[in-house]
Parts: sequence; C-alpha cells; structure tokens
Amino acid sequence: MRERSPGRGSAGGHVASRTGGAASRPRLRRSVRTPEEARALVASRLRADWTRVVVGALGWRSGFALGTSGLTEAAVMAQWESELFAQRMAWFDFAPVPGVRLETRRVPPAFELPARLVVDDVDAAVAFVGGDWPERVARGRVRADLLTAFPAVDHATRAAIIGQLDPWEDVEVDLLLRAARWFAEHPDHGLTARQVPVEGMGSKWLDQRGLSLVQRLIGLEDLGLRASRPPRVHLTYLDPDHLAAGGRRFDVATLGDGAEPAYRPGVVLISENRDTAQCFPEVPGGIAIEGSGAGGGTVAALAWVHEAPVRLYWGDLDAAGLEILAQFRRAGLDVDSILMDVATYRRWERFGVDHGHDAKPVRAGSAGVVHGLRPAEQELYDLLCDPARTTHARVEQERIPLAEAHAEVLRRVAAALGRGS
Repeated sequence: MRERSPGRGSAGGHVASRTGGAASRPRLRRSVRTPEEARALVASRLRADWTRVVVGALGWRSGFALGTSGLTEAAVMAQWESELFAQRMAWFDFAPVPGVRLETRRVPPAFELPARLVVDDVDAAVAFVGGDWPERVARGRVRADLLTAFPAVDHATRAAIIGQLDPWEDVEVDLLLRAARWFAEHPDHGLTARQVPVEGMGSKWLDQRGLSLVQRLIGLEDLGLRASRPPRVHLTYLDPDHLAAGGRRFDVATLGDGAEPAYRPGVVLISENRDTAQCFPEVPGGIAIEGSGAGGGTVAALAWVHEAPVRLYWGDLDAAGLEILAQFRRAGLDVDSILMDVATYRRWERFGVDHGHDAKPVRAGSAGVVHGLRPAEQELYDLLCDPARTTHARVEQERIPLAEAHAEVLRRVAAALGRGS
C-alpha cells in the first residue's frame, strides 16, 4: 500500500501546475479527515446516541466517511504532494482498537485512499474515543437494567432518563428508585412532598431534585401530593388613618383562606424586595405587597388588587427585575412601573453592582423584545443587555432613597385623581 509519491516530472505532478496554474487545478471538495478528526466524529455520535443505544431504542450506526468519496484521478494527481499524500500517510500510523477498522478505496491507476472508518458497536466506539466514555456507558447500562423494573417506562423515556441521571451519584439514583417504588405502592397516601417517608430522602429533595423523574418512572402526571403550603402574600398597610387608629401595620393574605385585607386599598404598590415594602412611608389608602422576586400568579389571584384604582410595581434595575415585572403583567395584573427607566438608572448607577450576594456575576438578560414590557422599560432592558455596556449590571431598588419612591407614588396617585401631572 505504500506507493511512492509521483515524481516531479510525472503527469499530474508539476505538469498540471505549469500548464494551468493553481487556479485551474482540480480541488478536493474537502480535506481527507485525519484519525483525530475521525475520533471526534465518533465522539459526537456517542454524545447523540449512546443513551438510546444502551437501552435498545437505537442500533449503533457504524460507518464514518473520511472525505474521499467521489475523488477523481485528476483531483488526486493535482494534490497528491501538497495534501493527499500526507493525509494518507497519517492513516498508516493509525492503531485501531478491536472492532474499529479502516476501509480504503482505489483510485485508478494506482492510488489507495482511506474511505471509511467502521466502528462495529458502541463498545468499540467508547474504547476508540477513550476518556470517561467506557465508565459512562457501563454505568448507563447498569442503570438501564434497574429501570426495567418500572414497566411504565418505554425505551425512549428510559434513554432520556439515563441521560438525565448521567451526572448523578449512584446513591442518589438509588434514592430516586426507592422513592418511585414508594409512590407506586402508596397511590392514596395524602401526604405533602416533605412528608413522604423514604429513608435517606431529605424533606426538600423530592421538590428540588426528583419529582419529575419519579412521575416519569411510574407513568403518572399526578403523584397525589397535597400542597405543602398555601400561597401567601405579605402586606404592609400604609394608610395613615388606619395606623393612627391602632390598626396593624403588617398582615398576610393566604389564598383560599379568606384573603381580604383590613381595608380596600386605593393604591397598591408591589415591591420586589422585602425591605422597601415593609419600610415604605405612609400613603393614604395604600397597601404595599412584597413581590419576593417572583412572578405574579399569587398576587394576581387577589381580586382586591385588581380593584385598586392605582396599581404600581417597583423592582431592581436589572434584567431580572424587568423580566419579573413582565411576568406580573403576563399573569393578568395591569400594573404601572415606577423608577424603572433609563433616566433613573443613569441617576443612581454609581451605586450599582455586578455581582450578587453569592459573589456570582449578575445574570445578563437575553437581548430582544420582552413580552410585557412597555417602551421605557424595554429601553432600559436593551441597555442592560448590550454586550458593549460599560455600566453596572444592577442597581438595587434599596439604593434609591424611599423618599424618591414615595414622592413618585404620590405623584402617580395625584395624576390618577386628576390633581396633577
């Protein structure tokens, strides 16, 4: 197979370059893949297919083309010395593992080129690719066998679960399987997720880690869990007459258990953060609600919030704060924002930060129109998402004096009542 490179005087050697120049030489459609590039191809197929292969949902696809299909003698002669000879010789040093072999093709009159790498099965593939693949596939097979104990899981679902469990430790996989067996054996348990008595399972594990996987393992969308906590909204009463009469300042509205406040508010201010809600100055007829940095589904379920003539929202000046505002509106709550525009951001940006309390960088938003934002808010969102921005990623609402927010709320109330602009 080791034919010599054609001599410099041979046809297809330098003759082609003298007569036609580089521009007229037949070109390869693409370079012949090297052994390392072929290894990368096999690794890519492993990443895409291994879970389905180990559970029997997909057969291993064995062939990998090396880029010489369709090459003519003229193309080979034109680039033998400059490209093809070295690429071909790289395959002579290739040391395949069992189950991996090289197929060649002849280009008349005397050229033999690498054509296809054949990898017989997934075991040959993992041996060829190396790294952590042998351990991953072996671990996946063991777990696939364990999942056969759950008849509701078909091959495709089993493969998806194997992929999801891949980074899990064995002890946690065992916990998941025991939790699934418990639910299968106790369909009428009447417990909350924190009360499920599976040994070794922390009270938060099911909600935070395993709930959806347990559902898939036993084939049920509803595990019969009771809600562990009814949704609640924390309130701060701001009306000066109510407070002067000895009325309570703080309250909790619990959905489904009588969520009426001490008085029907004329002004509702939803604050993303707790401190600003609890410390907000007096506002006639006002109630401040702690938004708690979450979407607005719970607050939107309170009828008296919708009935308030003035409904305002105030949050952090960052991408997340604006996204939360949009979530409140998408939940059906028509609110106006205060102090969430570019002018406010510019005024207080010197107090901004780029890292959260956990020392992690503040998350950047995804550039584009956010459904639920109004033009001035979208303008601020665009600024914060700009990769060329040199300003801070977040200005927390606590950095803005409450007196500023209080004055803005009173201005909005006066405008709503037709007493000012």
